[in-house]
Amino acid sequence: MRERFKGLYYKHYKKLFFLPLILVLVALSILAFNFQTTGDIIQKDVSLRGGTTATITNAEPFPGLESQLRDEFPEGDFFVRDLKEFGSDVQVGVVVEVSNVDPDDLREALEEVTGLELTSENYSVEFVGSSLGESFYRQMAIAIILAFIFMAFVVFITFRSFIPSFMVVFAAFADMVCTLAFLSLFGFQISTAGIAAILLLIGYSIDTDILLTTKVLKRKDGSIFERLFDGSKTGLTMTITTVVALTVGYFVSTSLVLKQMFMIIVIGLLIDVIMTYAMNAGLLVWYAKKKRLH
Repeated sequence: MRERFKGLYYKHYKKLFFLPLILVLVALSILAFNFQTTGDIIQKDVSLRGGTTATITNAEPFPGLESQLRDEFPEGDFFVRDLKEFGSDVQVGVVVEVSNVDPDDLREALEEVTGLELTSENYSVEFVGSSLGESFYRQMAIAIILAFIFMAFVVFITFRSFIPSFMVVFAAFADMVCTLAFLSLFGFQISTAGIAAILLLIGYSIDTDILLTTKVLKRKDGSIFERLFDGSKTGLTMTITTVVALTVGYFVSTSLVLKQMFMIIVIGLLIDVIMTYAMNAGLLVWYAKKKRLH
């Protein structure tokens, strides 16, 4: 097994760049197309674009609720989901998220469709203004940009070399871009929790890349491949255990916020395997051989 990997990286390390780079270019094209056609790189939910979130506490299901509300308010962008009891599949209500609809009009429509008299005991509503949602989105974007700036600064101080430092930061950028593009392809709506998951993903991506780069460039024992193999083995073990834990958490949890965060991080970690152990590892082999680091 070790000899196969050694042959792969020593003989074909330049070819390993192509798949990750193609994925990044395709992802950037998807996000650019979204931005040109919709004004956003990915769809935003009510917490980011502004709108109304109505919660009805009732054990009875409401079949066809979303379609009936869409017929009532064609201009509204509805998203309806069941509210379930923690740790079980027992339904305790329903949550309706919509933009471009007045909260009072929504309440009247819900009473008509469900046949319920909505009171403070079985109904609650939250409203996020469009300007407030846009402010959240802008602040989150600034947080991501600042994270990359400070991250690049720390990485460069650590390795004191442009190429390895750049590849560490670029791998994290590629993970984020490819994850957003993947979510966009499936019509996923990102929320404030989703952006928080992206920040966590960036941190985890940097962790695996720094581990691999440190093993290859800083350590002097063994050959380039042996150091690469040791770093890959440790990093992949970390990634696999995290993916397994979050996948279990995704299926066990009934919280939509946690499900969204777990899903984004799992997708990002799978993409990170390609970026770290194909693109970054291949470049490290090339760099180490060029610098004759054994």
